[in-house]
Amino acid sequence: MKQQRILLVIGGGIAAYKCLDLIRRLRDEGASVRAVMTRAATQFVTPLSVGALTNEKVFTDLFDLDDEREIGHIRLSREADLIIVAPATADLLAKMAGGHADDLASTILLATDKPVLAAPAMNPRMWLKPATRRNVAQLEADGVRFVGPNVGAMAERDESGAGRLAEVPEIIAASKEILNETHRVYAEHREIPTSEGDIRVEGAAAPHAIPALHASGPLAGRHVLVTSGPTYEPIDPVRYIANRSSGKQGHAIAKVAAAFGARVTLVTGPVVLPDPPGARVVHVETAAEMLHAVERSLPADVAVFAAAVADWRPAIAPRQKMKKSGGDRALELVENPDILATVANASARRPALVIGFAAETGDVIAYAALKLQSKGADWIVANNVSPEWGVLGGDSNTVHFVTGGGTQDWPPMSKDEVAQRLMLRAAEHLRRTATAAE
Repeated sequence: MKQQRILLVIGGGIAAYKCLDLIRRLRDEGASVRAVMTRAATQFVTPLSVGALTNEKVFTDLFDLDDEREIGHIRLSREADLIIVAPATADLLAKMAGGHADDLASTILLATDKPVLAAPAMNPRMWLKPATRRNVAQLEADGVRFVGPNVGAMAERDESGAGRLAEVPEIIAASKEILNETHRVYAEHREIPTSEGDIRVEGAAAPHAIPALHASGPLAGRHVLVTSGPTYEPIDPVRYIANRSSGKQGHAIAKVAAAFGARVTLVTGPVVLPDPPGARVVHVETAAEMLHAVERSLPADVAVFAAAVADWRPAIAPRQKMKKSGGDRALELVENPDILATVANASARRPALVIGFAAETGDVIAYAALKLQSKGADWIVANNVSPEWGVLGGDSNTVHFVTGGGTQDWPPMSKDEVAQRLMLRAAEHLRRTATAAE
């Protein structure tokens, strides 16, 4: 943790006294520490004690003109490498989850673009309340990391359970893990241009290991739009036409993009997968609904069309279940809208980078190259979905990366690793484009 800058937000709970030891241990690890205290926190420990240990000014008031003139709450929120909230009280967690900004601590937490580690501490019944559980779930989805609470005796007499502040060594260990993750994504996964103009990924990621960078990652400040899963085209109220897509690849891309700092919109057809943390998810069923949701989600910097959209739909879908009539029945099909082509050829709100997927059962590269040209996409990620390859519903993938400059054959890897490589390449493409425009 040497030369790392920590901003410690101290909440108003009896466990606030442990922050004095936390500050000392953080400084022993080589970190510099600034502290922000809520008004309630000052009732448990004094700013004088905190300032003596940090060797820095302690910030308590959002409306202190001298403090705002000297540094300001926005700079406080941005100049740290990591923000630790300890103790994270039920009230402070509720403010964070709701996006409130009515004091210095909550304003900083809303304004920050840096990783946040929360160490909850409260009465066990407060921790188990549905409202608190909802707030924690929302914060986890937003990318906030948690350490604790631990189980044990409370300060109140005859009270025990989950609610004790994590021990100082545990908070230190969790802080190191987050800081190391931020470092590793650049040290192990940075993309290096080759002499041929291609990009290689330096280092190897462990399968399914997604670096948690959030707002400080290579896609920070970007909007990434992803489609995933199949579409269901109703024949009648109980039957439908669909593709055999699990949505695993599209969901992996959304998860990685969010971990790399992007604002992510995932438009997904019916799947059994959980929503990726940190992504705004729009659930749809039909191709028409997916197109509508995609168009409403524009503009975007990157659009990745990984969904297996049904090419056709029944011309008529009765409102009542169709009954057997003792013979064959013809089903008239009409073509669905082409979502990839629609967005790729949009003149006004076309994303800077449009990526399509091509799932084929033969002549994969030839069909992918044709799709690249006919749809107007920038890149096509193609794979063979024949049953013997085990791609549909599986956790691994073997893809061909097709661009106007040629084709690269990627080795077999997990779908998470495909997502990492694709999103790192997208981040590098956007960086180069922005540099060229300057």
